[in-house]
Amino acid sequence: MDLQEKLMDDPYDVYRRLRETSPVHRIAGTDGNPAWLVTRYADVRAALADPRLSLDKRHAAEGGYRGLSLPPALDANLLNMDPPDHTRIRGFVARAFTARRVEELRTPIRETADRLLDALGPQGTTDLIASYAAPLPIIVICDLLGVPEEHRRDFRAWTDALIAPDPTRPQAAKEAVAAMLGFFLDLVAHKRRHPGADLLSDLVAVRDADGDRLTEDELLSLAFLILFAGYENTVQLIGNAVLALLQHPYQLAVLRKDPSRLRAAVEEAARYEGPALLAIRRFPTEDVTIGGVTVPAGETVLLSLSAANRDPDRFSGPDLFDLYRDTTGHLALGHGIHYCLGAPLARAETEIALAALLDRFESLALADGDARWRPSLRARGLVELPVRYGKAAAAR
Repeated sequence: MDLQEKLMDDPYDVYRRLRETSPVHRIAGTDGNPAWLVTRYADVRAALADPRLSLDKRHAAEGGYRGLSLPPALDANLLNMDPPDHTRIRGFVARAFTARRVEELRTPIRETADRLLDALGPQGTTDLIASYAAPLPIIVICDLLGVPEEHRRDFRAWTDALIAPDPTRPQAAKEAVAAMLGFFLDLVAHKRRHPGADLLSDLVAVRDADGDRLTEDELLSLAFLILFAGYENTVQLIGNAVLALLQHPYQLAVLRKDPSRLRAAVEEAARYEGPALLAIRRFPTEDVTIGGVTVPAGETVLLSLSAANRDPDRFSGPDLFDLYRDTTGHLALGHGIHYCLGAPLARAETEIALAALLDRFESLALADGDARWRPSLRARGLVELPVRYGKAAAAR
């Protein structure tokens, strides 16, 4: 079994052994090209905020791992930008994800969660990803962007094709990219014809009023990233949090008894089983030393968020799921100027999703059949989460 297979089978055991051996390892990326993998908390946190580690692929040397390849109309996004372009683009949408704006969204998010749970009925079995964890964030992010209901698609098939490619269908990723590009071209055209009180209409207005502030490719790429990341990360946060609680019934009982620990549960779930194994790849603009290892300019650096969050030098007993742990400083949603823009919304959705689920069902347990992880070296999310549920809980 090679390193990639081992990482897919049990990433935390592999990261533990790598972390104990050396802080930085030379590995092969998913395309077979070389990269440097960083696993210790102190090194990962410092690297996430190091301006010498660029996200711009123009700084990449030939022959190294470069990550996902997208057409220019989707590639001009924040995950490929450094300041000042990163600062300019981020500023267009930052107000949509402020704490105040997220608080205003809490009521409609809870209403959506309750409607999805209503559809499940009072008791039974379900794949909680397909019936709850996946549809909730896509409804929320589509409402925020202003995607009409008749234009909403099943994004999970597209994201699966990109994040966990099927080796038996080598064209699937290209087909998914083409489908997404067509979708966003149609969506932006629709907003030009029928603007509304939504984020995408605002961005189209900025583009059309002053193209020097936002190019057409940047507009399309920004819409793609908001929808893609706003959906994908939150699906994984919700699913992973529910699984962690069901696998730790004592902690679940603690949470039912003391709902004030709900936010703590979300943070611990993010640390313990975050939505991303790796941060987006980076390219040194000059030779840099990480953990005593010199990485040449232009070579690819992969920062393992999940390895850092299980580093015993930072978190005592890191492989334990503990709702009373101090999770301050966990890196599940990044650090530095590239910290996840939608983190407040993802946290709120996960907290509300857990609260609605536990309020609704007094009985909640894993059903027959294993929870299945997506076979990915980058994302950490469930393909399927079979659960049994029933017996409405008394209102708190």
